Amino acid sequence: MPVTTTSAAVHITPVVIKTFLDHGKRKAKRFKEGKREDETPQDDIFFDEAFHIVKAFIELGTKNTIESLQAFTNTHVPAPYWTAVSPVCIPLTCCNRAADVLIDWFGPEELKHVVGGERWWQVRGLDGVDGEWITQKNLLDNTTPITSQNIPESDQNILRMEKLNTVMLYVHGGGYFWGSINTHRYQLIRYARKIKGRVFAVNYRKAPQYPWPCPLQDIIAAYLYLIQPPPGALHKPISPSKIVFAGDSAGGGLCVATLTVLRDMGMPMPAGAVLISPWVDLTHSFPSVMQNTVTDIIPEHGFLAKPSTLWPVDPIPLDGGRVIPTKSNPPPEPGHSDMLKPSHSRIELEKEGEAGTPPPGEKVKTQEEMLDKDWIPSRSEDNEKASPSNLKDNQDDEYDVDTWEPRPPKVLMENPNAVPLELRSQIQQYAMTEQLTHPLVSPILQGSLGNLPPLYIIAGDGEVLRDEIIYLAHRAAHPAEYPARVGVLRDGRRQKENAEKFTVPTKVHLQVFDGMCHVLTVFSFTENSKYAYRSIAEFVKHVSQNNEEHLARNPFPELHRPPSVLSADSDSDEEGCNHKLSKEKEKNASNSEQAHTLSKEDTPGIALFKHNEKVIAEELKHNETEEMPRSLREGSQSPKAEEGQEKDIPDIRMICERVDIYGKARPMEPREELQALQLKPGQIGMIKEAPTLRWLKGQEIWDKRYRRRGERILRQREKLEAKAKRIISNALDQGLIHESQGRVTKTRSSAASTHSRKSSMGSIQQDRRWGPLDLEDEKPPPSAIANRRDTPEALALLTKSIYHTAPITHYTVPKLKVIDAIRAAFDPKDDPNKPPQQSVSEQQVHAHIIPIHGLRMWDGILKYFGRKTTAKAASGRKQAADAIRTAGEVIGVASNNSSKRTDSQGTDTYLPGGSIRTGD
Repeated sequence: MPVTTTSAAVHITPVVIKTFLDHGKRKAKRFKEGKREDETPQDDIFFDEAFHIVKAFIELGTKNTIESLQAFTNTHVPAPYWTAVSPVCIPLTCCNRAADVLIDWFGPEELKHVVGGERWWQVRGLDGVDGEWITQKNLLDNTTPITSQNIPESDQNILRMEKLNTVMLYVHGGGYFWGSINTHRYQLIRYARKIKGRVFAVNYRKAPQYPWPCPLQDIIAAYLYLIQPPPGALHKPISPSKIVFAGDSAGGGLCVATLTVLRDMGMPMPAGAVLISPWVDLTHSFPSVMQNTVTDIIPEHGFLAKPSTLWPVDPIPLDGGRVIPTKSNPPPEPGHSDMLKPSHSRIELEKEGEAGTPPPGEKVKTQEEMLDKDWIPSRSEDNEKASPSNLKDNQDDEYDVDTWEPRPPKVLMENPNAVPLELRSQIQQYAMTEQLTHPLVSPILQGSLGNLPPLYIIAGDGEVLRDEIIYLAHRAAHPAEYPARVGVLRDGRRQKENAEKFTVPTKVHLQVFDGMCHVLTVFSFTENSKYAYRSIAEFVKHVSQNNEEHLARNPFPELHRPPSVLSADSDSDEEGCNHKLSKEKEKNASNSEQAHTLSKEDTPGIALFKHNEKVIAEELKHNETEEMPRSLREGSQSPKAEEGQEKDIPDIRMICERVDIYGKARPMEPREELQALQLKPGQIGMIKEAPTLRWLKGQEIWDKRYRRRGERILRQREKLEAKAKRIISNALDQGLIHESQGRVTKTRSSAASTHSRKSSMGSIQQDRRWGPLDLEDEKPPPSAIANRRDTPEALALLTKSIYHTAPITHYTVPKLKVIDAIRAAFDPKDDPNKPPQQSVSEQQVHAHIIPIHGLRMWDGILKYFGRKTTAKAASGRKQAADAIRTAGEVIGVASNNSSKRTDSQGTDTYLPGGSIRTGD
């Protein structure tokens, strides 16, 4: 059964019941033991239920095909009525400019050998990239004149958003292969409300249909669309200083990769970036990946999937298995994948014989022997010869470098005396295993993370990605102390140069939330998540509303002096129901003190942010933050505040904090005590034994469960390949002329015109565009549908490219045969009068029954939990106040004064166990 609202309900309902019963038992046991206060997020029934709902849904996704999960999470869901959501299409002109940026970044050699070419990743089914402008209607400028009455309301809203200067460019997460604007819209609406600005979200292409670097191109295109609008765009050019990147999980990783490309190419940088649980190491080389499985929503065995014509590439494992003991000595070394761009020394080894193959009668060496530097063939023994120019000079005609096939990656074993394993299957949907250590795939391996705009980085202490996030933050803030490993600097184009060039530390605020899982902002109703939203909003406003000189002194809102005046808004997700009520309350407040009290009561996130400002101030007094070394400060002196103004606290390089389940911050322990920072550079980005075997265990269960389905998939692929050949053959018969054929005679064209056919509605595109027939000399990844003919989505892409949106390499647009038109009419996935539905990894699905779609139901669940949590918190505050009042009466203290202080100031903090910390 595919992923649908019904299947999700059937799968999740037993989980909800079981969680409720288990939670009650656990609470009763804790009460019996005398432990009444909450210690973990799971002690809150609402979080406990939401956590297991999300985990169960992702588990359901692994039991279905990737296309099914993508279709469900990329279904268009209408926005709430109180929001202004305006869909747009980022046109091909922006996509082509973004492609040119990446082509320059990679260079011809890396494009050819590492990426697989420069055309395949530019192939797309749609005529651009879907995006959305999002804000709240009450923030729109209703005074903006609309010159034409024929402008749709969504376009009018874009014009009325112009007064909102702060822009968040949001990149959603989902493991690089699922999720969409629709899954994250409830979060984006909240961000727009809190920053009192607008959010621009981008629905980038996803793997495995569009693997790396397709998503990266789309994010760069979205940024260029904002700062350099194409003709016809309704918004005015937005200054990069008003834009803040934000992304969660895979989206966070894409944000980091995009920032490094902009930095390397000398392009304008955004004001800052918010990284929420960014996934930046696709090799899973950090220890928390194996330690935090139980406390995270990520499936134990990774993102497996029911076999389909799309994925896995090998629905049935090769003879011997997906992971086997290696049959060859290095290269590559244990923990490494082989090089995609061979050096001269490797070519010489290949010409001399089978490199790494042991002589007859000799065993394969153990890992310890393989890592013996006196024996192993060095990849760096002739770096001079490995350069692109020398590679061509030294290469003779007997070896064709274009036919190079890398050897299987070897796994780094925990037992040095063991023979390493080797991988024979692709383990990540986003990129081939040989590409996982590329700095734009795993940004943790960048040559330098310095010279980036200010970063606010959030992680959950219970998530599997925790260690790589902590390491990312410290690498950015301390480029010299946490260098890239030697292999990256040696093999990566630009990386050695970057390590030497970008040495200015990036200013970073890192917060790790106690007990929280991956992407804690999903659980928007919890106290610590409310603080996270508030803190994100204040960071975005601070870096986008202050000039470059100010941010060079201080990019952190918590260090702004005087402290920012925080505006009140609701932490509830039901803004449409209560924003009018909140306005009425503020209007009826008799004085500023009452308004202040109102804001404190309505927005606990503000109170927590103010509390944590004071915590950071205390950290500064005790030297628990990290200052920027004077030699690395940009400019000789920090800019001075204007006379009579209180100065910001300047030149702080990094703030590291932990946040408890109530949203209260405290200093993080010293770097020497952080597990993530104990790894040496050479241990990062390695393919290690434990994660590999855990993935293999799950994959073998799936292979056994779906063995017969895998066999059917292979037969389906053969039928689809035959259908693809028929599509191309019919198109040629009907007059298709491709540039690879050259110009043909008019005789053939006139002969083709005599066939019975239906008029085509397509045309040759004016903008640069490539199609599936333009990739003759390229080697795309095996999952990319641009070069496949064995999946329905690949055929839909091929059909659209031939008959509807032909690239300039097509000299003609053929007309559809009558028989083909009839077939299309009876095919639910095709249409004779319009382009077929494109891949669900790119094009949104429009459901027929929207009101009960699962994404809407999830939004409703979060709203319900939010109301209950707010009511619970209010009840707790009232009970605490009553207890204090009673205690005061017992000891003879007037209760009126104490209660008045608590209500009016709103700064007292109640700690578990009944103690009180005054916020003054």
